Amino acid sequence: MAFKVDNQTISDLKIIGNNKGNDIYGLFNKTNTRGGAEILKDMFKYPSSKEEEIMHRVNTIRFFKEEKIEFPFNNALFDTIEFYLSNTDERTRLTHHQDNVKRKFESIIGSDTEYQQINKGVSDTLQFMVDLNHFVSAIENKALKNNFLKDVNKVKEILDSSDLTFIKDINSVGKLSYDKTVEYDQLFRFTIKENILKLLHYAYEIDVFISVAKVSENLNFAFAEINKNDRNVIEMQGVFHPLVPNAVPNNITIDENNNMIFLTGANMAGKSTFMKTFSIAVYLAHMGFPIPAESMRFNIQNGMFTTINLADDLNMGFSHFYAEVSRVKKVAEAVNTNDRLIVVFDELFRGTNVKDAYEATVAIVSAFATKRKCTFIISTHIVEAGEDLKKLRDNIKFLYLPTIMKGKTPKYTYTIKEGITEDRHGMIIIQNEKILDILKN
Repeated sequence: MAFKVDNQTISDLKIIGNNKGNDIYGLFNKTNTRGGAEILKDMFKYPSSKEEEIMHRVNTIRFFKEEKIEFPFNNALFDTIEFYLSNTDERTRLTHHQDNVKRKFESIIGSDTEYQQINKGVSDTLQFMVDLNHFVSAIENKALKNNFLKDVNKVKEILDSSDLTFIKDINSVGKLSYDKTVEYDQLFRFTIKENILKLLHYAYEIDVFISVAKVSENLNFAFAEINKNDRNVIEMQGVFHPLVPNAVPNNITIDENNNMIFLTGANMAGKSTFMKTFSIAVYLAHMGFPIPAESMRFNIQNGMFTTINLADDLNMGFSHFYAEVSRVKKVAEAVNTNDRLIVVFDELFRGTNVKDAYEATVAIVSAFATKRKCTFIISTHIVEAGEDLKKLRDNIKFLYLPTIMKGKTPKYTYTIKEGITEDRHGMIIIQNEKILDILKN
């Protein structure tokens, strides 16, 4: 079953961004091949809510990490092979009777480019399968300890087929004769093409697992552990934002008794970063990927909705407030019909006046808190709402990000604490920037 997310959530968390590499996908994308990069992107688009799928990927990446496996192929082969296999025009099919004086003369003067392309494609395809056979033979015994073995067996089944038994007798591919080129071309392009494409897909997956394993090793990421009991718990130790330089780690535990986090803190104290940090870790855990934390235990969730960088929908004529209301409605409908959803709202109702925002925050947070089988993190500047919510619900955990004043200069710890903050330093920051003095002069 898929882990439900939407475009707003993917955008908020910078899961897949604008191809500049400053997103979570870019962080993990150290692949050698275009095919590997595309498979990795698909993995990021479709997290899972199935324990078997998550654990299979965890164990596979851990296997590649522990064995320190390097990419076993020549990167340049893949573009040639894909181009070669894509050409299924019957008019390019080679035959033995074409090996005549005319073709040999064209070969001498270098004008038989079409044949040379096919010969190169055949040669590179053959070399790829030889390399793949060596790789599978080398890791087969090690894979016995890991459920990665079933993937290895799928490859072996193709390589052991009667059409490809000759692969095992080849150590390296030299120059192919015309007759051999004709024979292999018929086999590769017109008989077993689909099986070769499956082998390519497997090689691209190897590329992905090696890439992710190396990122985990280099950045000291950990693998999340799935809770086996029915009690809904998400626990993170030392979790940090993977895209923030020198990010401050935090610990957090959310369970059924405290499934609502009410987060306060001054501007720039780190509320949005903390909420993104938590959400990114949840997202990666449901992909079976290593997470930026010392450790994490979690019960599998069914989806996540974040609202952190909500834009006005000017094309529809919607104000920011109406966009907020529409988003809250969508999330309300989701939690009303689904258990175990993660919901993250940053600054509820910032698009309206303080009185309406206060009343709406209390009403909506209180109503969401009744959905105890879901998990919520909601931040606000309206700290007074927290006092009302304490009286209304017993399952809300109040956390804040403190600000320490050094004279008139605010310093931020970025470390969460329990309670509700009274920190309000907006005017101090304005005064420090001397905006009023500029306007007076």
